[in-house]
Amino acid sequence: MKTPRFRYGLLSEILTMAVSTLITNKMRSALTILGVVIGVTSIVGMTSLIRGFGDQMENLIRQMGADTVYVAKMSIVSFASGKQFWDVMRRPDLTEEDARAIKSGAPSVMLVAEQLGGGPGTQQQRLSIGKESTKEMAVVGATANFPEVNYLSIEQGRFFNDFEVDHRRMVAVLGYAPADVLFKVTDPIGKKIRIGQNEFTVVGVMGKRPSPLGGNPDEFAVIPITTYDKLYPPPRFRGLISRFLMIAVVPYPGTPRAKLIAEIEQVMRSRHRLKLDQENNFDILTSDVIMKIFDQFTRAVFLALVVISSIALMVGGIGVMAIMMISVTERTREIGVRKALGAKRRDILLQFLLEAVFLTSLGGLLGILMGASIGLIVHLWAKFPVSLPWWSFAIGLSFSATVGIFFGLYPAFKAARLDPIEALRYE
Repeated sequence: MKTPRFRYGLLSEILTMAVSTLITNKMRSALTILGVVIGVTSIVGMTSLIRGFGDQMENLIRQMGADTVYVAKMSIVSFASGKQFWDVMRRPDLTEEDARAIKSGAPSVMLVAEQLGGGPGTQQQRLSIGKESTKEMAVVGATANFPEVNYLSIEQGRFFNDFEVDHRRMVAVLGYAPADVLFKVTDPIGKKIRIGQNEFTVVGVMGKRPSPLGGNPDEFAVIPITTYDKLYPPPRFRGLISRFLMIAVVPYPGTPRAKLIAEIEQVMRSRHRLKLDQENNFDILTSDVIMKIFDQFTRAVFLALVVISSIALMVGGIGVMAIMMISVTERTREIGVRKALGAKRRDILLQFLLEAVFLTSLGGLLGILMGASIGLIVHLWAKFPVSLPWWSFAIGLSFSATVGIFFGLYPAFKAARLDPIEALRYE
């Protein structure tokens, strides 16, 4: 009976021979693994970007507040369920009366806030002071409790109050980005800036938020909702005028999410006079619902990525098979000599199979390095968030090794079955 040490020594010898053969034919080996490198690079590179985006998006969504519930005319919920844009556009607009009805008619509600300017037709304006100016940024109209319901921090100054909202004061709270552009070395509080053609007094600056898309979620300014109504008329879409008011609701501590949603739904269905068999003509969003939709989207993208990458791996595998077949033909006499000296079929089989697996695994390692490098380069250049989970490396390496085994079997079997006498006669 052969000892484990003998088997390990034989395996080491076969692996050394396989590596030596591949090193001798550097160009052929490089061209053989090119498809594998491309496939694994796409898997690792795109996974790093998708996961980085997902992690940052989750942080941003969680920052909305686990308990906050949003009511809107339209949202990602509608489109994820397959509804058409113009169908949801014909829904009735939400109003301040809806917000007041939710506050008075839903016992679980502690806070209700309103926001204008976050939907289609978002108002984009340049912010400026003196010679300093920003690019066009979103302008949002909100009630005084906007930070509380959205769990936003105030880094400098304060948020505007109910008195300023009721009297349409020309005050503004800046996102972190415009404050950083306009007031690099000076205190922004109390300074007058222009938002578009209108002059506002800065009363506060928001704290920094995570950026899921590599962009800047802090490029905005918030003004009183009444001031927004006065300055910016509702946008028109193909003759339809829509005032995209969003209502944010925070329950009393300890209130079950399902209970709060049921109360809001009851109030809204009653106000919109919906019958029992009619579906809601408004959307109710929570952070969990948004995360669920987002996870479905990323899973679909990842599945598509795997399918596309598998095509590249398949092409690479066919290349491996073709090159290994050529190698078997070129090395027929070598195989005959080895068999004449006592090499068994399984030794020849193992040698050629290891050559194929080593080739594709090397391609997998190169693909992992290139994919990770691409992710890091994109992160440094475009500030796009990246994540490099260990399982993406494992998937890439496993796929590449599997390709080597699958496409290397036939050439290995062909080499192992060669007749030693015929092989020695081969010229």
